[in-house]
Amino acid sequence: MAKQFEQINDTHRRFIEAQHMFFVGTAADTGTVNVSPKGMDSLRVIGPNRIIWRNLTGSGNETAAHLARINRMTLMWCGFERQPMIMRAYGTARTLHPRDADFEALNADFPSSDGARQIYDMTVEMLQTSCGYAVPFYDHQGPRDVLEKWAEDKGAEGITTYWKERNQTTIDGLPTHILGDPDA
Repeated sequence: MAKQFEQINDTHRRFIEAQHMFFVGTAADTGTVNVSPKGMDSLRVIGPNRIIWRNLTGSGNETAAHLARINRMTLMWCGFERQPMIMRAYGTARTLHPRDADFEALNADFPSSDGARQIYDMTVEMLQTSCGYAVPFYDHQGPRDVLEKWAEDKGAEGITTYWKERNQTTIDGLPTHILGDPDA
C-alpha cells in the first residue's frame, strides 16, 4: 500500500542515502518522456522538502530542456539490496548551470568533477513510498569510473566543445540552454 508524505523524514533520508542509484523522470508539454538512471555521488537531501543533484555531462540533456518548458520532476529510488521499497519524490526544480550564481556553492557539496553540467535544486511537494516487493535483488559491486575518466580526458575546453556539438538540444529538438539563452 502506497503512503504519501508532505516531507522527507529521517527514515526517508537514510533510505535515499543508502541507495547507489536513482532515476529522474521529466517531460515537456510535447515530445518524449525521459527517464534517466543516475549514480555516483550526485545527490544530497538538503532539507525536509529540498534535494539537490548534480548532472554530469553525458550523451543526452533532456532534463534541462524539459524543466524550461514544464517545471516538474520525479525522482525514484528502488531498494535493490535489502529493504524492499520504492520511493518517489514529486516536485519542481530550478536548473543551475556553471554560469549561474548559485552553481559553485551547491557544486561544492559534491566531489570535484570536470564534467559538472547542471545542478537541479528540487522542491519536494510530495514523497510517496510503496512496497517494492516485485523489485529484484541486485548486488552493488561498485561505481563505474568511465564517465569521470572521459571528462578528465576531455578537459574544460573539450567539455565545452561537446556541449556545443551534442548537448544544445534534446532528442525532440528542444533547447537545453546549456550555453545560455541565445535570445537573451
